[in-house]
Amino acid sequence: MKVLITAGGTTEKIDQVRAITNHSTGRLGQALADHFAANPDTTVDYVTTRQALKPERRSNITIYTIESAQDLFLQLETLTKKEHYDAIIHSMAVSDFTPAFSFSEEQLAKKLPASSTQEELANWFAENEQIKNSASKISSDTEHLVLVLKKTPKIISYLREWQPKAKIIGFKLLVDVPKESLLTVAKNSLINNKT
Repeated sequence: MKVLITAGGTTEKIDQVRAITNHSTGRLGQALADHFAANPDTTVDYVTTRQALKPERRSNITIYTIESAQDLFLQLETLTKKEHYDAIIHSMAVSDFTPAFSFSEEQLAKKLPASSTQEELANWFAENEQIKNSASKISSDTEHLVLVLKKTPKIISYLREWQPKAKIIGFKLLVDVPKESLLTVAKNSLINNKT
C-alpha cells in the first residue's frame, strides 16, 4: 500500500523576515504516518513543514518539506503525477490567503482612488499586485501597514484529478459552529472535492 499524507501548517511570506501562518502542529499527520508506517508493506510519502512534528524515521517513510501553499501545490502535483497512491490523507492546514502586496499608510493614501466601487477596487488590487513588495524587509517606519491578501488555490480540489482512484480523506477546521453546519460543510466537501 502507498499512502500520501500532508501535515502541519503552511507559512506565507510577507517579506524576507515576516510571514503569516497558523497554529497547526502536524500532530494528526504525524500519528497517521506512524500508524501506517508500522506496517512494513506500506510506504508513506509525508509532506510537511519545517516546524511541524515529524513521524518516527523509518525506511518506508519519505519526508518532503514545503513552506507555502504554492510550494504544497507544486509538491503534490509532482508526487501525484509520478506515483500511484492507494490513499491520500490531506490533514495539512493550508493557508486560505497569501500576501499579494503591502503599503504603508502614506503609500496607500497616495495610490488608492478616492471613491471606488467594488469592481474598481478589485481592478485596482489586480493592477497593484504587479508591484508586490520586493524589498528584503518592509520598513517599520510607518504606524500602520496595509497588507492585501489574495486567495490561495483549494489544493484538495485538485487531488481527485491527479489521483482518480485513490481514497482521499480531507479535514476542515471550523470554530464555534453548530453540528448541523459541520455536517453540511463535510457533505459539501465530499461532493465538491470528491473525497
